[in-house]
Amino acid sequence: MRNKKLLFLIQAAMIAALYCVLTAIAAGFNLASGAIQVRFSEALCVLPFFTPAAVPGVIVGCFLSNILTGCALPDIIFGTLATAIGAVLSYLLRKNRILVTIPPVISNMIIIPFVLRFAYGVPDGVPFLALTVGAGEVISCVVFGSILITALMPVRNQVFGEAGQQTA
Repeated sequence: MRNKKLLFLIQAAMIAALYCVLTAIAAGFNLASGAIQVRFSEALCVLPFFTPAAVPGVIVGCFLSNILTGCALPDIIFGTLATAIGAVLSYLLRKNRILVTIPPVISNMIIIPFVLRFAYGVPDGVPFLALTVGAGEVISCVVFGSILITALMPVRNQVFGEAGQQTA
């Protein structure tokens, strides 16, 4: 029992750290924030397909990334909330490798345009921002996330232990 808790904690911490590193890389290319953003780290939101530890991992990773990249307080709070909603819903849809990629796209399309508009004063309208944020999330979660799932499937048991025994 203790080893399972330790494995869960280690997996969550490693996912959070990886989220921070990938966000920092995207920020280096000015892709981590703004009206048009492709956070490579958002691909990790599909990891609940393999392990429940990914849920707190991406939530903590997003929270820390938002702080470390100098986001406004509403972005730290509501950006993390969008990722949390996406991760939890992805976990609930973990039986389907295609559907698991969709919740982060939808939650970010709904929440982040309001953050951009009201926290950063981005002049574009919320519907346009929903499209641009959604496009970035589709690239990150659906495209990169699907590639990540495909790449991890053959090694899921070695990477995630018993939790990685998901089939689909």
